[in-house]
Amino acid sequence: MMLPAEPKKKKIRNWLIAVVVIFLYIWAFAGVPFAGVKENVGQIVGSIFYGLIHPDWGYVYTGDGEDLISLMIETVAIAFVGTFLSSLLSIPFAFWAARSKNSPRWLSGVGKIVLTAIRTFPEIVLAIMFIKTVGPGSFAGVLAVSVHSVGMLAKLYSEAIENMDHGPSESVISAGGSRWDVLGFATLPQLIPEFLSFTLYRFELAVRSASILGIVGAGGIGTPMIFAINARSWSRVGIILLGIVVTVTIIDFISGRLRKRLV
Repeated sequence: MMLPAEPKKKKIRNWLIAVVVIFLYIWAFAGVPFAGVKENVGQIVGSIFYGLIHPDWGYVYTGDGEDLISLMIETVAIAFVGTFLSSLLSIPFAFWAARSKNSPRWLSGVGKIVLTAIRTFPEIVLAIMFIKTVGPGSFAGVLAVSVHSVGMLAKLYSEAIENMDHGPSESVISAGGSRWDVLGFATLPQLIPEFLSFTLYRFELAVRSASILGIVGAGGIGTPMIFAINARSWSRVGIILLGIVVTVTIIDFISGRLRKRLV
């Protein structure tokens, strides 16, 4: 019994896609240099895992401002201030990129291109650039987080503006309301909950990003972590990673509960 023409073509197409994907994987890995495994790889891996499961509890709080608690607070502060600044800066960009009946499409298209360009730069690259400008420290981390977050938050804000229900606005206008009445009674009540929800979500991501910005000198917990890795102090690395996991988990839980109440 012969297969129908359409399922047979689909089967051939799937096989061709699979062959192309396998070929691409083989071609990609063929160019990866492999120098072999070091003789003491077992000892190194064992030391890493031993340090991770035996964290340095004495580093949790030392009172000198360079302990885990102090630097995690600094990391969260970098993420909070950077997210707060980006939430304010994102509003005009969002209205610029949002498509509406009263603005030409090319104008919103240019705004979307600008936001895409901003999102292209990772936080760690921005941190390096700002360190060269303002010097190492938390301020460079705040600037990196805030600039990168503008690209993402403004995109989410603009989508909220585009998907907004225009029924309440038309009702206010039909009742004789002014432009400010439309803004206060129809537009903002719809947008503020979504804006806050997006901002909380972005804050969660910013905490993770701020945790590694210290690797390049932009403040936070990343600085002692890279020092501990270079010194092969795996117990110190273990307690730092544990602190990051606990902090991010708590923030995710609180942020998730708040976002459920908002939306």
